[in-house]
Amino acid sequence: MSSKSNPLVTLINAVFQLDKDWVSRVSMAMIVMSLIWGILGIIDALMARIQEMVWGLSQTLVFTSQEYYGGITLHGVRDLFGFAVQLEVAIFIFLSYKLLNFQPRAKWFLNIGFILFNIAFMLMEGPIVAFPTFNDNYFGATGWYYLNPLGIPNYSEYVVSPLWYIGYELMDIGVYIYVIWLIYHYYFVSRNMKEKLPIFAVFALMTSLMIAIGWSGETAANTWDILAYFGLVGLDPIANQIAFWILGHSIVYIVWMPAVASMYYLIPLLAGKPLYSDKMGRVAALLYLIFSNNVPIHHLYMVDLPVSVKIMQEVLTYAVVVPSMMTFFNLWATVKGAQFKPNLISVWISISFAGAIAAGVTGIANANISFDSIIHNSMWVPGHFHAMIFWSIVPAGFATLYYMVPLLTGRMWYSTKLGWIHMVGYMIGTAMVVVGFDALGLAGLIRRAEIYPIIPAYVTPEVVASVGAMIADFATLIWLGNLVITLLKGRSANVEGLSVSDTVTTIAMQLGYEGPSLNEISNKLTTAISRIVKIKA
Repeated sequence: MSSKSNPLVTLINAVFQLDKDWVSRVSMAMIVMSLIWGILGIIDALMARIQEMVWGLSQTLVFTSQEYYGGITLHGVRDLFGFAVQLEVAIFIFLSYKLLNFQPRAKWFLNIGFILFNIAFMLMEGPIVAFPTFNDNYFGATGWYYLNPLGIPNYSEYVVSPLWYIGYELMDIGVYIYVIWLIYHYYFVSRNMKEKLPIFAVFALMTSLMIAIGWSGETAANTWDILAYFGLVGLDPIANQIAFWILGHSIVYIVWMPAVASMYYLIPLLAGKPLYSDKMGRVAALLYLIFSNNVPIHHLYMVDLPVSVKIMQEVLTYAVVVPSMMTFFNLWATVKGAQFKPNLISVWISISFAGAIAAGVTGIANANISFDSIIHNSMWVPGHFHAMIFWSIVPAGFATLYYMVPLLTGRMWYSTKLGWIHMVGYMIGTAMVVVGFDALGLAGLIRRAEIYPIIPAYVTPEVVASVGAMIADFATLIWLGNLVITLLKGRSANVEGLSVSDTVTTIAMQLGYEGPSLNEISNKLTTAISRIVKIKA
């Protein structure tokens, strides 16, 4: 049977774009692997949601405690690192290649990074076995290893395989290869450019530097753990914890910066207006780099550290708000007076803009030492960062993928209608998750509470958050199905020879909203309400 008639070969070629140039192939491979880790991470999160909801409704547990805690940890590891970081690097590589037209060098180096990075998550998973049902080698149950010395011989009764730490080390190496490759190419591009780097490229470069700096503490902490595991050095848990949290906070900005870069690129383009202040955008990018890695200890307010250090961290945390306010004002001033044309790209990037403000407000509250003493380690904290992820980071990712997939594959999205259904379902579901988490935190429930008192203040938000997660996950499966069908059967996008900017506007026009207008919806709702009122009267 020839490769042309073999469905499996056709699928592999379509998914990995094997007939394209090297940058397209490696970018697509990174996107595919990021989606695989992302889906597995969503399943992990759903395990935790089911466990907590079922406990509230029937006081029974569906999974073992190790599966529950392992699922929470692997959810964070897979979705923050395997999905988010790998996806953003893929986007930066591909769009930088298209926008700056550089010639890729050291392809072997990036290929090695890709392999090591993705092998890492297989090691962190641990063995998957059916029996015994209580698997004592479930590595993820150690939790994030800032809980050090948990899992390390001679320091903890609960010891795991060194593959857990070796997996982290391979991930660290893979991450550094990714960003070194990017920074290396930006260096050569900037040397040969007569004009300034585009604002998108500036944020891509700042994010690469942010990753390189932010990952240093985690790499140091993990290397320390490995050496301590084999008894080569002693261990100071507090110092190790502080080193880890250099990444613990900067990861928030590392995964958000692509969203900011997308806003700076897409909003002026879709509004048909130049950026209000290019200089302000560049200064904001630099300030993000300066402040994002300097505030790790605000996650450690409850650790016995000098009060002066904690107050300094509080001030620096508020300083991070400055580039955010500059960004929001700059983009708002850019679109002021522009006509909004709803399409899947413009709506998703608008959600990202508004969602960053809504989620960011709860983050500012967390920075306050007094308030943190109340909500520290409560469900309010996951409510904050999930809001940031759900309402700003992921929407910007969808906005980018909606034009990047046609640009990369040459195929237009199979169904615009499925795209709109996904967007509505996703936003309803994630809103339920965030509201549920925030309510639990304000009611005093701690994070990772597998069991809890059966009172309405806990049970109701747990059910709301869990049902919301299921709705959002189902909506995302619709998007994933639309993506797969697009790769196989999507019509030609007809963007050959167009610039990236022209491609974006062309694709946006094809992803427009074709349903009833807001006025029509409003009139129908008004009519329906009037009829209900008359019937009751």
